[in-house]
Amino acid sequence: MTARETVWTDKVGLTAMRVTLLQLVAWMELLICWVAWALAFMKPRKQAAGQKEAVRAPESRWGIFLVFLGFAAVWAWVKPAGFEKSAAALVVSMVLAPFSVALAWYATRHLGKQWRYEAALSEDHELIQTGPYRWIRHPIYTSMFGMLMSTGAAYTWWPLWIGGAALFVAGTEIRVAAEDRLLAERFRETFIAYRSRVRAYIPLIR
Repeated sequence: MTARETVWTDKVGLTAMRVTLLQLVAWMELLICWVAWALAFMKPRKQAAGQKEAVRAPESRWGIFLVFLGFAAVWAWVKPAGFEKSAAALVVSMVLAPFSVALAWYATRHLGKQWRYEAALSEDHELIQTGPYRWIRHPIYTSMFGMLMSTGAAYTWWPLWIGGAALFVAGTEIRVAAEDRLLAERFRETFIAYRSRVRAYIPLIR
């Protein structure tokens, strides 16, 4: 092996080591972010526990099911031989996950006792338009989508990543339609005006 070939081999090996280290760091950060994201819902869950539901939209359960399938797809251990993530994808994950966690905490802080796992309104439900709700009607779904995409960027084979994202969007559209219908029936013109000026869960798109 020539000196040039030796240098090239050393550079390739060093690059591979750096990517492997970055992969480990990205995975560790992702797991920590998932824990932090889940903790954001502990307080609102307790606050909502004593609230009496007045109306709910059972069809939102189908949306929840599709969202669950979307997350199952991005976490599936199905990868071709030699599969590894690029450094760019790992960096995207490491930037997107903390942002999604911060958004979840920001949203739940303003939503408080209004939080529900499925589409439902309590007897004294309020239309929240403060915090992130000034710019996005369903910021928690935005944070969920961010966590799904960051998981896909750090971990998932691209066909499953795309499939998981498609399932998530389909399920979230069902959930958004169900929740918006309940809010429109309760708050009427106030919610219609709010919906007309604020995006649902993807800024500038939906």
